[in-house]
Amino acid sequence: MTSVGERVRYFRVENLSVEVHPDGKSLGAAAALAAAEAMKHLGAGQESFGVIFATGVSQQDTLEALTRIEGIPWNRVRGFHLDEYVGLPIEHAASFRRYLRENLTQKVDMRAFHEVDGTAADLDQVCRLYAEKLAAANPELCLLGIGENGHLAFMDPAVADFEDPMDVKVVKLDAACRTQQVAEGWFNNIEAVPERAISVTIPAILRVAKLIVSVPGSRKAAIMRRTLEEAISTLCPATILRTHPDVTVYLDQESAAELDGFALPG
Repeated sequence: MTSVGERVRYFRVENLSVEVHPDGKSLGAAAALAAAEAMKHLGAGQESFGVIFATGVSQQDTLEALTRIEGIPWNRVRGFHLDEYVGLPIEHAASFRRYLRENLTQKVDMRAFHEVDGTAADLDQVCRLYAEKLAAANPELCLLGIGENGHLAFMDPAVADFEDPMDVKVVKLDAACRTQQVAEGWFNNIEAVPERAISVTIPAILRVAKLIVSVPGSRKAAIMRRTLEEAISTLCPATILRTHPDVTVYLDQESAAELDGFALPG
């Protein structure tokens, strides 16, 4: 929570709303509260609704706070996740299926949660079936992060396509993305990081009505400046967020360190 005397800063860049919180815990609490309010609203009028969840260091404080909030209609949530490594067993510490079981689905009782199996023999079938499930659920809320190279999900600059005809696909991970995974402690070296992943694509993300983006830590400071300043292009895929009608990015002081020109007191 934000301490007395510590102010949250707010500003907008085009459609993008940004909140700068004092630290990662308060960032996570604020993002979780926004997600909880959205889920309560969705649950009040629907028998079920879809929510997409991201993984990784950026989501830890958000998910920890979210799973403790009372009154969320988890029994109406059809959950999905954004991506998964190809060929990585669920026993591996970096498995996103494992991450979401430990940080989400073992803590709350969802109506359903649809996992991406990156170890399946037929990856094209995995992508096709997952895309069908996404389309049927029509997710209305997505929690996500932004990679150090500007990726959304695993849509790195080389594979990102703002007009992608596919909703889920197998992609090749670039060196910057794989290096980030090592730096965050998920793998011992870059050779251990899988070269491919299954990922939800950018058009599928942008169709989700509400996006809540958690971006903590000093390693994200440079990419946040690029996200807000650069022309919208796949050179920095996160720039496309500035076109979405309902997206809020939650930062801490470290990830906002290069945004002094933007972050006016709220």
